[in-house]
Amino acid sequence: MDGGKAKLRSTMSVTDQLGFKFQPPERRVWTVRGLVAAVRTLVEQEYSDAWVEGEISNFRAPDSGHLYFTLKDGSAQIRAVMFRSSARLLRFRPADGMQVMVRGRVTIYEDRGELQIAAEHIEPKGAGGLQVAFEQLKAKLEAEGLFAAERKKAIPTLPARIGIVTSPQAAALRDILNVLLRRHHTANVMIYPAQVQGEAAALEVAGGVRYFNRSRSVEVIIVGRGGGSAEDLAAFNDEGLARAVAGSEIPVISAVGHETDFTIVDFVADLRAPTPSAAAELVIRSRVEVENQADAARERLVRAMERRLLQARHALMERAQDGAFARMMDLIRQRQQKLDDLTYRLERGERQTLERWRRQWETVAAAVRHYDARRVLAGIRAELEAVTTATAAAMRNQLLQNKVRLERMGRALEMLSPLAILERGYALVFDGTGRLVKDAAQVQAGQEISARLARGEIRATVKKTTEEISGQENQ
Repeated sequence: MDGGKAKLRSTMSVTDQLGFKFQPPERRVWTVRGLVAAVRTLVEQEYSDAWVEGEISNFRAPDSGHLYFTLKDGSAQIRAVMFRSSARLLRFRPADGMQVMVRGRVTIYEDRGELQIAAEHIEPKGAGGLQVAFEQLKAKLEAEGLFAAERKKAIPTLPARIGIVTSPQAAALRDILNVLLRRHHTANVMIYPAQVQGEAAALEVAGGVRYFNRSRSVEVIIVGRGGGSAEDLAAFNDEGLARAVAGSEIPVISAVGHETDFTIVDFVADLRAPTPSAAAELVIRSRVEVENQADAARERLVRAMERRLLQARHALMERAQDGAFARMMDLIRQRQQKLDDLTYRLERGERQTLERWRRQWETVAAAVRHYDARRVLAGIRAELEAVTTATAAAMRNQLLQNKVRLERMGRALEMLSPLAILERGYALVFDGTGRLVKDAAQVQAGQEISARLARGEIRATVKKTTEEISGQENQ
């Protein structure tokens, strides 16, 4: 003990000699959210743009438009989320088991403290993304019956008004117009200018189809463009455009690319033409002359709109690069992810509740099935038959007693009946007025009387009467 005190004094003396005092390290206490946020910032700075390859599992696509899945590789896995703004640019539909390469920002979902990738781009590994999207959409629309032959509409033989949806600068338009010019001189041609390549192409072509359906200004619509690569024709594999063509009440002819090129629009259209020129020949069956004038004002408007959209897109990109805007969007996306997470848990709770109710119902149903209703009904039927038999016997006895009583009363009534007395030889005598004669003094000689016998009646004239009391005769 004394040695320890001496060592402590020695240490203190050395510290005093060096001129400073020993200070323990300062303790820093983190909140959970603060620590997660700090780690998240470091992770995002280090892995702001990372490519990750793996297999998709647990894929979910709620109504919010965001995509949630797990990217796994062997025994390792990481959660991934693609927000709606990026998901709507995908040309294919991710699915469980698909091998993909994901580009995005590695971050941490603070509410669960989980490492995840905020994906901005997904590429299928192996087959190209465009081909995967094509096959997926083709299978989906075919299952819905949009390719069925019975829903195809007949093409008018000699349409007077023809609508064309294509680019005003496309060579395909010139080919169509040249054929129509040679073969029809009375048909009116209406051109809806639309981009046929790029991100806005599908939306503009679909807008042209809907425009002609609203205005009812044409009898047939030609949707066309010249040949190109798979990327050039990708706009005509868009689901929105395919549904617009399938939903058109006006017949639609698809004239996209060369004869060997096939797009989704070719399958849903009412008629596929191998080339734009062939579409013009199919729509016109006789030699006619076609006149067409370019709509310069519409072309200028389209170009002006394109310039304005390009300027707006550049302005938006500049604002999006601002740090405050990025933080605000990140906060919004976190809230959106949290909302999707809560929605998923609510749906899972509802499913569990419904499953519990289903099991309870099955238990009650099983109990009801084991309840032998036929045996209960047989017992009730036996009791009912016994009561019926007893009631019938009692009614028979009562009827027999009533019959005997009625016969006895009938005999007594017959004995008291005047008719029974008449049967013994007696008669009822009535005077001329119909009164019953009980006394000989009630009638006079020469007066008519009637006598009621047991069977029949006698009419007679009184010759004389005799009174029993006086014993004298009256004439």
